[in-house]
This record gives sequence, C-alpha cells and structure tokens, in this order.
Amino acid sequence: MAVVKAQPGDTSDSMIRKFSKKVVTEGILQDIKKREIYQKPSQRRKEEKKERQRRKFGRRTYG
Repeated sequence: MAVVKAQPGDTSDSMIRKFSKKVVTEGILQDIKKREIYQKPSQRRKEEKKERQRRKFGRRTYG
C-alpha cells in the first residue's frame, strides 16, 4: 500500500506527484493489471517461460 505523509509546505500537487511516483515504483498498477483477467496456471507458466527466454536472449553479447 502506497502511503505518503505530508511535510510542512507541501502542496496538494506535490503530494499527488509523490503518491503517483510511489505507486509506480511499488508496481501496484502492474499487479492490478495482472489480476484483472484470470489466467489458468498452465497459461501463467507458459508466459513466465516465454518472459525468461526473452530476457535471456536479450542479455546475449556478440563479438
């Protein structure tokens, strides 16, 4: 849960900016989007495997 405490002199705009930044860094929106649609466990494993392969392929260096 993203919690932002107000400091003396903070405006409402700066508080909204801090809150938005905290939500992004904690990955709350990504988590919500993942849970929005049910995925079968087999489908989830397949996508995780695909993601691992994509990351592994991206780290290769040629030279």
